[in-house]
Amino acid sequence: MEEIYSIKIPVFEGPLDLLLHLIRENKIDIYDIPIATITGQYLEYIQIMKELNLDIAGEFLLMAATLIHIKSRMLLPPDEEVPAEELEDPRHELVQRLLEYQAFKEAALGLRERENEWIRVFQRENSSDEDDEGIYLSDVNLFDLLDSFKKILETAPPEVGTITKETLTVKDKMLLIMDTLEGQEAVRFEDFFKDGITKSQLIVTFIALLELARLGLIRAYQEREFGNIWVIKQSVEIPVNLPEE
Repeated sequence: MEEIYSIKIPVFEGPLDLLLHLIRENKIDIYDIPIATITGQYLEYIQIMKELNLDIAGEFLLMAATLIHIKSRMLLPPDEEVPAEELEDPRHELVQRLLEYQAFKEAALGLRERENEWIRVFQRENSSDEDDEGIYLSDVNLFDLLDSFKKILETAPPEVGTITKETLTVKDKMLLIMDTLEGQEAVRFEDFFKDGITKSQLIVTFIALLELARLGLIRAYQEREFGNIWVIKQSVEIPVNLPEE
């Protein structure tokens, strides 16, 4: 019997990050979250993370149960004996948590942007090309990567089976990725999957990228929110100009 190749990688973000990601992606008013839609999409991400054998923290499953509970409460008819203005929105507590967490994330992002601004100023001062304005790059999170990976998976042929040590090696794929990045300023995320013929090969490539990011050997950036994702070696400076597409 073949031994299943199981990879456990800590998730970089939490359930509130995933919810905020879905809210931004769907351009939803955070004060009026369509719980049915968001719950469905949230559960899809959980399923993908399970298929990838990511080590899903219990808080993700707890949030899934919370969303399902809120959804069920919103399906119940309102209590006619309680005045409309006194009825509590089942989403209220979740919205407050999201707003508080979003404020914390924005404060942290502000500090990061200030740091990156100083880095870009330093780079421009030391650049021989005074007209080089550069491109603003922002860090991506796990869910940005999952979004791009989902699109790649949709192009893969159907496949049934398990990932085995005999056919696929994550360690070898990690070495190939590092070789690809050698001497390159940046490589598009999709380019790492060009040689992936089967779904299993695509999955192993994605897991290898996550493991390299976890080890701090690579870093991923976006030109803009939900834009192209670029990968660089962590040991190099953030590229001022990205390669031509």
